[in-house]
Amino acid sequence: MKQLLLIAAFVAASTSIKAQNNLSSENQNNVISKEISNDRIIPPYNLEVTFDKTVHVIFPTAVKYIDLGSANLIAGKAEAAENVVRIKAAVNGFENETNFSVITDEGSFYSFNVKYANEPQKLNIEMKDFIHDGSTVNRPNNSMDIYLSELANESPKVVNLAMKSIYKKNKKEIKNIESKRFGIQFLLKGIFIHNDMLYFHTEIKNLSNVSFDVNFIRWKIVDKKVAKRTAIQETVIEPVRASHFVTKIQGRSSERTVFVMNKFTIPDDKKLVVELFEKNGGRHQQFVIGNDDIIQADVIAKVK
Repeated sequence: MKQLLLIAAFVAASTSIKAQNNLSSENQNNVISKEISNDRIIPPYNLEVTFDKTVHVIFPTAVKYIDLGSANLIAGKAEAAENVVRIKAAVNGFENETNFSVITDEGSFYSFNVKYANEPQKLNIEMKDFIHDGSTVNRPNNSMDIYLSELANESPKVVNLAMKSIYKKNKKEIKNIESKRFGIQFLLKGIFIHNDMLYFHTEIKNLSNVSFDVNFIRWKIVDKKVAKRTAIQETVIEPVRASHFVTKIQGRSSERTVFVMNKFTIPDDKKLVVELFEKNGGRHQQFVIGNDDIIQADVIAKVK
C-alpha cells in the first residue's frame, strides 16, 4: 500500500512539473515571437506569364537582384538595359502559383505572385508610377529601404536624392580643373560629400561640329613623380553610381554627370587623374584632382 502511494505521488509530481514546463514554454514563445502586423507586410503584385511570349517589367532604376520562386520561371535583365527584367514560363502550362522578387539599386524591393496564362493581359509593365506613392502602393508607408553593400551604410534613396540635388542646382564650385583640346572641354564643376560618400560633378562640352562618343572614363590614383625605369603604380577608383551619364555628346552641345564614390583621400605623393577616352577617335582628355580639392569638398547638409 505504501508503494502504491509513493507511485501515485511521483506521477502527480511529474504531471505538475510537466504542466509547469509547458506553461513556461508557452510564456517563452509569447515573449520571443509575435505576429507580423498587416502594416509590415508588402503585398505582392499579380503577374501572368506564358510559354510563348515574354513579359517585360520596367523599373525606375537599375536592377541589382532577381530571385525566382521556382524552376517554372525563367528571368533576367534585358541586354543593354539595366532596369528592364524579362520573364516567361520555363514550363508550358505550369499549374501552381509561384513568385519572384526584385531589388533595385535605389534600395527598393518588389515582389510578384506569378500564375500561368495562355494569353497574359499585360506584357509590358512600367513600375515607376507606383513606387513610394503612399498608401496606393504595395509597400508599407513606413517601410525601410534596402541597403546595398557597395554603398556601405548609406541609404540608396539618399544617394539618389543627393545626385539629383547636385545636378539640379548645377553650380560651378571649382575653377581651373579641366582639360580643353580638339574642340572638347572636360571639366570638374564640384566635389561634394554626404556621410561617407563623395560626389563629383563633371561636364563635357563639345565645341566642335563633330559628335563625341564616350568610350569610357577612368579614375585612377597615380604617383606625382615617377623615377626613370620605375614601374608606374596606379589604383583605379570605380564609381558606385553615375547620374545622367551619356555616351554621345552631339556637336555644339554639353552633358553633365554626377559620379558617386566611397569616401577616400589621396597621399601627398600621389594625385587623382580623371581620363576621358573617345571611342574610335583621338580627342582624349584628362584633368588632375589633388587631395586638397577632396578634403575641401562641399558638405551636403540636407538631402531633400
